[in-house]
Amino acid sequence: MPFAYVSLKTLIPREYDFEPVSIGDHIRKKRLQLGLFQREVAKQLEVNPWTVLNWEKGKTEVPIGSIPAVLQFLGYDPFPEPETVSQHLLSKRRAMGWTIREAAQVVGVDPGTWGRWERGQPVLYRKHQDLVTQFLGLSVEAFNNNEASSES
Repeated sequence: MPFAYVSLKTLIPREYDFEPVSIGDHIRKKRLQLGLFQREVAKQLEVNPWTVLNWEKGKTEVPIGSIPAVLQFLGYDPFPEPETVSQHLLSKRRAMGWTIREAAQVVGVDPGTWGRWERGQPVLYRKHQDLVTQFLGLSVEAFNNNEASSES
């Protein structure tokens, strides 16, 4: 009777008990927790399955237009809590999925002005301060406290 050598292989279980660093890591962790395939997540996010793979592998960044769908899929915002006015502006723009140009148009300012605010330059004019506080839903006092902390 001839002998045959057999080697048995098993699939390595996917580990989803890790601390996510990037937004792609957050997507991967949530997908694994839900037991979904990348193609199923891609369908929910209305993107190509290869796109989800690239996000999870860190080969590409999630574009701003896809952020709202990703936040809805995750059920939470993986980005740090905003503390300054510039961080609040970026956070709100990201949550809406707007480019700088789109956000500036909604608020009624020049895209260059919006970009400077996001990079940490102070909102100088009272008219602009009123627009930003209304857009962010901040009180004047909270706005001034956030402005002061961004200048430090």
